[in-house]
Formats: sequence, structure tokens, C-alpha cells
Amino acid sequence: MSKVIDSNKAPEPVGMYPHARKVGNLLFLSGVGPRERNTKKIPGVELDENNNIISYDIATQCHSVFNNVKTILEDAGSSWENLVDVTVFLTNMKDDFKTYNKIYAEYFKSSMPCRTTIEINCLPTPIAIELKCIAII
Repeated sequence: MSKVIDSNKAPEPVGMYPHARKVGNLLFLSGVGPRERNTKKIPGVELDENNNIISYDIATQCHSVFNNVKTILEDAGSSWENLVDVTVFLTNMKDDFKTYNKIYAEYFKSSMPCRTTIEINCLPTPIAIELKCIAII
């Protein structure tokens, strides 16, 4: 048995998928980016008139995406400390990994989920980081 979880505080999905799905005592989060709810604004991103990235601040995006994950976890009845697996997608490993890794360490001082970090060409929206997470409830 599974249950769809949609947060009314997290950014709206950019496609046909829920924020998360609960299966037994596991919670599977869909990809979560740094966007803000009810706005097209992306923290730390400056876009041109064609929605191309002019510049971005990976630190600002990291804080925003981690806060969005936390919001979804809490709305689903879990918590940050219950994360067991995190897959991180970066669009610029060479320039962004050091900053992301430092901020990641700040957020995961007491809990240490498994982690995989992958560089990808792009994401569906003009962002530099996205997380895919699994937690327990």
C-alpha cells in the first residue's frame, strides 16, 4: 500500500508527480530543487529575458533546496534526521562541488545518510542543484 504526499508549503512540482510517496515505513521524495512556492523565483539565480541563466549562487540554491526537502519531510510525517539516502544532481561539479559539499556537511552534522553526487548536463528548470531522497517514517 502506498500513499501520495503533496506539501502545501513546498514548491509546486514542474510535472505530473507528487512531492513524495509513502510505502510502508519508507518515504520516497521526487526530485526537489531550490524554487519557491507560488512564484517563478529561483533563489540565487539571475535569468535573462529568455530564461537562460546569467549567473547563479550555488550556496543560496543549496540552502533553499535543503529547506524544501525538510519541508516535504515534515509535511509527510518524517524529519531531516530520518533521511537514509540522498542523490544529488549538480550541473557544474567542477565549480560547485566544494561549496555544496561544505554546506551539505553543515546540514548533516548529526545524521549521515548514504549519498551519491552526480554531474548532469541540465535540469528541467534553470537550477544548478536537485536532490532525490529516501527517508524513513
